[in-house]
Amino acid sequence: MYKIGIIGDRESVLAFRALGLEVFPCDTAKEASKFLNQMAGDEYAIIYVTENLAENLKDDIDKYGDSKLPAIIPIPNRSGATGKGMYNVKKAVERAVGADILFGGDK
Repeated sequence: MYKIGIIGDRESVLAFRALGLEVFPCDTAKEASKFLNQMAGDEYAIIYVTENLAENLKDDIDKYGDSKLPAIIPIPNRSGATGKGMYNVKKAVERAVGADILFGGDK
């Protein structure tokens, strides 16, 4: 059975444990990279990563970009959104559909 996990700073991710997600608290990109690669090889279908860490894991995340699994999804941390998550969703939709259908190509 596939699993869902989240990587990010302790304050941002601990509450997700109550929702049944496996939580991997960390504060450095090195720790996050280790967790991400470990999870990708361990039947995780969805891996949420806080946006601030995802920025520093671009090479690791890109490595799985063309794979069906895992889906690696940036989410805001406790401080709020940086916009990187929405940008990644926009790029994924453009890749899948061939056009910017989210913002009509004008943003």
